[in-house]
Formats: sequence, C-alpha cells, structure tokens
Amino acid sequence: MNALDATAPARTGTSEVREDLPWIEDGGKVAPKDARVLSRLFLDRLRELEEGTRDYQYARNTLIEMNLSLVAFAARRFRNRGSGDMEDIIQVGTIGLIKAIDRFDLSREVEFTSYAIPYIVGEIKRFFRDTTWAVHVPRRLQELRVDLARSKESLSTELDRMPTVKELAAHLELTEDEVVEGLVAANGYVAGSIDTPGDDETDGAPKYADTLGDVDPALDLFEDLHSLGPLLLQLEERERTIIEMRFGQELTQAEIGRELNLSQMHISRLLNRTLAKLRTGLLPA
Repeated sequence: MNALDATAPARTGTSEVREDLPWIEDGGKVAPKDARVLSRLFLDRLRELEEGTRDYQYARNTLIEMNLSLVAFAARRFRNRGSGDMEDIIQVGTIGLIKAIDRFDLSREVEFTSYAIPYIVGEIKRFFRDTTWAVHVPRRLQELRVDLARSKESLSTELDRMPTVKELAAHLELTEDEVVEGLVAANGYVAGSIDTPGDDETDGAPKYADTLGDVDPALDLFEDLHSLGPLLLQLEERERTIIEMRFGQELTQAEIGRELNLSQMHISRLLNRTLAKLRTGLLPA
C-alpha cells in the first residue's frame, strides 16, 4: 500500500463534496500552474473541515495528488544515490509531502511549494541515512561522515591535494582521534562485493574472494585426535594395542586375533568396549 492509499478511503462522488471546493477527478493531471492556485484554495478549506470527514479526506487527498510532482522533482536528485529504489524514494518523499500539508499555515504568507520541498527532501535524506548503511553505525558517526566528505572536498580544492587527518581535525575543530573514528566508520556506508578485483587498475587482478581462506577439512580430524590423546593414555595396554592395530595399521579383526592369539569374536567385544569408553570420554559431561 502506498502513502496516499493509507491516508483515506476512496472518494465516492461530487454530491458528497462541499460546494465551495471544485471536484477534481484526478489531481495528478492538474497542470503545475493550476495546482499552485488550487492548492491555496484547498489548504484554506482544509483548515475549516473536520478531520476524518469525507470532505476533509477529499481535500487532503486532492492536495496530495496535485503536488506529487514536487515529490518527483525532489526525488530526481537522489536517483543515483546508494541502493535506494526510485519507487521507495517516491513513497518516502510522499510522506514528507503529507507532513507538509498537515502542518502548512497560510498565515505565514509563503508559497506551499517553498514550504513543502524541505519536508520532502528531509524525509528522503532521513530514509537514506537510516537504511543505506551496510553495517550499523551510530548516528553521530553517520553525521560525521557527511562533515568529513564536505571538508575533504573543500580542503582538496584549497590545498590541491588530499588533506591529512591533522588538517581535517583543525578544519572541523575535532581531535585527530575523532576524525580517524569517522573515517573508519565511513567504510561501513557501502559494502563491497568479494567478487570485486583487489586491484582496480590491473586487468585480470585476483578477486578478494580468491584471497579468502577456506575451511580445512583436516581441522576437525586434528581436533578429534587432540581430544583423544589423553583418553588413549588412560586405556589398558591391551586396549591401546588393539586400537593401534585396528586404526593405525588398519588390520582386520581376524588379523588382530591371530597376532594376539585371540578369537575374532573376542577381539570384536574388546574393540566395541574400548570404543564405547573413548566415545563416552569425548562427549561433554
């Protein structure tokens, strides 16, 4: 459901609309010049209508429809910013427009467009600030990233080179530690793909993914053997011998029986009892 749909039920007909308000079937088709004039009329009447009535909803919804072009105008400047989808930006901007309509005061003698644009832009900026960071970063550091970006641009033009941390700190009247913290936090604004080449300037450079280690399948075996060591020392000598012959020398139970002059069935019982003892020792208490 979009922002406009959520504001009120649909209009039903001209007979239910006040006579001093013109019936507008589709506010989105009103020319911008006419929308400015009509908006003043509708805003004036909106203050007189009882909130929640059909007349109020008609006036409010028509105002939103007539001024959606302001949202589209404000949203265009954000179309290439971050990963925000244009439809989402329009929706968020419409929320700003609705806030402007609800709070506008004709007695201020200011054009509604001039009043609404800051609300729309502010809502969109808040959307990007709160949703486009790749990792959670405190609001203080999010705002510091913006200040650092502006200072970098200003000082780079002035110095004809990238400013140092000390120069940024002096320009922003911050400590060097605070600047470093802001620069590190800025890395969380956009997450890079591990398929990105490690060196953008070299064709065929290995990707970051190529430098990442993989799980060593022998690691689990090492951990198991490390845990088994103390348990093997606790076994009787004959038990250790059978385990070594079965799993170290990989002899069959029959071969072990011949070596120890025992029956295969006896070797099987001893082996099962020893393995159960080791298994019990490996399980957490």
